[in-house]
Amino acid sequence: MSTAQSGPAKPGRVFVARLVGLPIFDPQGDQVGKVRDLVVAIRSETNQPRVLGLVAEVFGRRRIFVPMTRVTHIDSGQVYTTGLLNMRRFEQRPTETLVIGQMLDRTVTIASGADTGAVSGTVFDVAMEQVRTRDWVLSRVAVQEPGKGLRRRGQTHVVEWRDVVGLVGREPTQGATHLIAALNEMRAADAAHVIHDLPSERRTAVVAALDDERLADVLEELPDEDQVEILELLDSERAADVLEEMSADDAADLIAGLNPETAAKLLDLMEPEEAEDVRRLMSYAEETAGAMMTPEPVILGPDATIADALAQIRDPELPVSLAAMVYVCRQPLETPTGRLLGVAHFQRLLREPPSTLVAAALDQSMDPLHPGATIDEVAAHLATYNLVAAPVVDEDGHLLGAVTVDDLLDHMLPENWRDRPELRHGAPAAVRHG
Repeated sequence: MSTAQSGPAKPGRVFVARLVGLPIFDPQGDQVGKVRDLVVAIRSETNQPRVLGLVAEVFGRRRIFVPMTRVTHIDSGQVYTTGLLNMRRFEQRPTETLVIGQMLDRTVTIASGADTGAVSGTVFDVAMEQVRTRDWVLSRVAVQEPGKGLRRRGQTHVVEWRDVVGLVGREPTQGATHLIAALNEMRAADAAHVIHDLPSERRTAVVAALDDERLADVLEELPDEDQVEILELLDSERAADVLEEMSADDAADLIAGLNPETAAKLLDLMEPEEAEDVRRLMSYAEETAGAMMTPEPVILGPDATIADALAQIRDPELPVSLAAMVYVCRQPLETPTGRLLGVAHFQRLLREPPSTLVAAALDQSMDPLHPGATIDEVAAHLATYNLVAAPVVDEDGHLLGAVTVDDLLDHMLPENWRDRPELRHGAPAAVRHG
């Protein structure tokens, strides 16, 4: 189906799951937010639901409602609006349904008489179309049958809205498979925002379905209260596994917020090496370099080459701030290491022949931090030397870890800053048009 209109042509059919995460622009081309969900009014299983608007994320975490009357253009890569957006926080009404949050992964039945016959499956996407009145409606439902025999995935069907039973009325039977697939395509911070706003039962299903590594990444981006609440959903063994996947400093912060009995139990269940790093970080006074440092920076011996160093910092899983320099130490190379010989900045590494020893590229001009350094002292140190990371050593010069600028900011910002939209970003363009 296509509709005639002035300006760029809108597609006749848009699958909603593909809209999530798309940027939203104003008429000047400034990005004002991202699509997070679709709000619809469901009247019956035979009448196509009218699309009321988008749930958009602005100010980092704030969710607002964007009426479809404000949407001027939708395509596969972006959404354009009139720019006149109400910045009031979105609150769902009882008569409204969220497509991503409440319809995806529902168990439904395709009614007998549809082209497919009577089959059951789960909803993995929904399509909307613009009708002659220029309203948008939900017109198609994509359903996947359970896998049979050796087939991991069942057959898929895209059918008319009226041919699906189970989307209206009764309490939904809703899993998490397809929402998990969508979350896995997002950055961890964006996935955390989605999980933060899910209803409690839906959040429980999603947390159960996420693998440990992905859940650990998401936990690091959630407010403290959410972290504790989600950890309480897990059995002790899995909670310990997830903590092992988190960076040691984030795991230490989370465990420190638990009651002592639970904290001790989880530490005992963790792998000894992982638990040792966490216990060591928890032994330092709060708001010090020792408490906020990362105990696993890139550490090399003096006999390593420039090529070895570049191979280490090329790892895509390594945070940018930790990839900014390597730390050259005497044996052992696990923290606490042997004596720190110096650091090598990645820009210097790029200028040297790959076969050169990394020890020839050391910067020995700056003093390292000590674990008792205060936040103000750490900030002054990074600012003085124009650094994004700095080594932390004990009184004998052994490397204990590294403080990065993101570690510092996490501790300098107010508690639960992730829940305070005005601290996330500057006012977006939407405010200027509102």
